[in-house]
Parts: sequence; structure tokens; C-alpha cells
Amino acid sequence: MKLASLENGTRDGKLVVVSKDLAWCTDASHIAPTLQAALDDWDVAAPKLETLSEELHRETIPRERFHEHDALSPLPRAYQWADGSAYVNHVELVRKARGAEMPESFWTDPLMYQGGSDAFLAPRAPIPLGDDAWGLDFEGEVAVITGDAPMGCTTDEAAKAIRLVMICNDVSLRGLIPGELAKGFGFFQSKPPTAFSPIAVTPDELGEAWDGARLSLPLRSQYNGELFGEPDAGVDMTFGFPELIAHLAKTRPVTAGTIVGSGTVSNKQDGGPGKPVSEGGKGYSCIAEIRMIETINDGKPKTPFMTPGDTIRIDMRDKNGKSIFGAIEQEVVRYQK
Repeated sequence: MKLASLENGTRDGKLVVVSKDLAWCTDASHIAPTLQAALDDWDVAAPKLETLSEELHRETIPRERFHEHDALSPLPRAYQWADGSAYVNHVELVRKARGAEMPESFWTDPLMYQGGSDAFLAPRAPIPLGDDAWGLDFEGEVAVITGDAPMGCTTDEAAKAIRLVMICNDVSLRGLIPGELAKGFGFFQSKPPTAFSPIAVTPDELGEAWDGARLSLPLRSQYNGELFGEPDAGVDMTFGFPELIAHLAKTRPVTAGTIVGSGTVSNKQDGGPGKPVSEGGKGYSCIAEIRMIETINDGKPKTPFMTPGDTIRIDMRDKNGKSIFGAIEQEVVRYQK
């Protein structure tokens, strides 16, 4: 089934079930007023929501047109947002561009940071930028929403905790990252609010593309209307979602409504770090990667980061070319109080 949260004047929106073609939706608030409420009582709510989805498909219940621009992020705020870096190719490129070797442990021990989860951007909301020097970048990722998972859970237990799948734009301020990391205490100001897709789907909606750990479909990023990248999210993903969840749960339990991100989707090509779409490659899911390639090849980057007026569209389509999660479409705007 496909679920969304529609704007209704509250912080957490109204839960609706969305049709498979994303054209229609029906109110699900009599089952659970919000997506978080459904996740809190998933064993009871999920079968009822599934029945509602089937009735929507059969057109036997009241329905209304679903408009992606009315949707909030599926969880407009969450108890936890933990973003991994499962595509080690991306990490390797970042370090290589600044002349640093990558520790061997990065191939066996996932990187992860805890992002701000109190206020996510809606998928069609603008991205506010206070200063061009902050180096605004988009990052196309896959993410999952979990149920409860115990501290010290195994990867098998973690896999069973995956409730929903979606995509996201993990906005980054590249100009602020080096200074923050130099303090030795991680990201904070360099990670403003993230935006998630209009729709979150249960894994069964993904068919053979979902193997329980990875989603093997291209993630398409269109920057200022031009195709920027379409790497396959199932390729070169060193750590699957169960491994990321188990990593998160090593020393603490995971609560229903936790969002876990894959990190920037990144593919190698021909044994190398990847190629731009214009050169026959799969392109990239963030500007930083093409700047890394430019630095490696030419000694310095030439592609600028985002500034007001720039747009980004992130989407994922099934094998028939139909959008699965709806699109994230955002424009950078100058922040004003």
C-alpha cells in the first residue's frame, strides 16, 4: 500500500491511503489520524489500511484526487532521523578529492550521523538558503521507516522492523561541513531540514526490485531541468538497510517512526568513480561528487553549488516508467525571517 500525509493545518498532517497510480487517495484518519499513530500500533493498523487500499483500488469507497503538492513529508517530523553512508564509493570520492586515504574499516563498519528530525521539508517546499558561501547541495537517497527494534538486534530482526520505503533529498551545506568536522563532534549546522517523497510505500509494492535489504531501481535527479544522475540504488550499496538498522541499534533500541537513510546513491563505472550523464555515465546524486571528479581530473572543481533560483527534482520509477513515491521538486530561495 501507499501512504501519504496531507496538509491539514496541523504539524503532522492527515493520513491518507494513495492509489497505486498516485491519482487518488482516501482518508485514513478513522484508522489512524497520523502516520506516526499507525506506526505506533502497526500490527492493528496495517491490516485495516491494507483493506482500505484494496477498497480504493476497487473504487468502492469515497475518494478524492491526490495532488503531490498538497503532501507533507510522510512523517513531517520524526522521533529519529539517522542517515548512513552505505555507498562507500561516495565516501571514497570525498576523501580522494582532498588527498586522504580511506580507512579499510569503512568497508565493514557503516558511517552514520543523527540528523535533525523535528521539522522536515515538504517534498514541494522551497529550500531556504541564508548565504551562498554555505555551499548548498542536494543528496538523493533511499530511506526506510522502521517499527520497534530491540537494542542489539540482529540483521534478521532489523529486516523485520522495516515498515515503509521512500526517497529523500538530504540537503547539505558543503561549505560548513569541513569546519564542523574539524571540531570532532560531527554535523549540525551543515545539515538543514531534509525533504522526503510525497509517498511512503510498503516493501511489497516494490516487487522484485526490493530484496529485503536494497532497492534496485535508478534514482533520477534532474538539476535545473537537465538529467544529472540516474544511478541504480541497488548497485554498489555496501551496507543494506538491515545492516544500517542493526548498526544504529547496537547500543540503544530503535523506536517505531525512526527513519534510516542510505546515504547518497552512488555508482562506480568501468572500475572508476563514475561518469557524468553527458559522457555516457550514470551521473551523480549530488553536486559534490561531480566536483570531486573535476578535482581529481583537473585539479579543481568547476560545477558550482546551488543558489537561489536553482531547482532539483528527485524521482524513482518502476520498470513500466511509473513514479513509485511521487517526486521531490524543490527550488532554492533566499531565506528571509
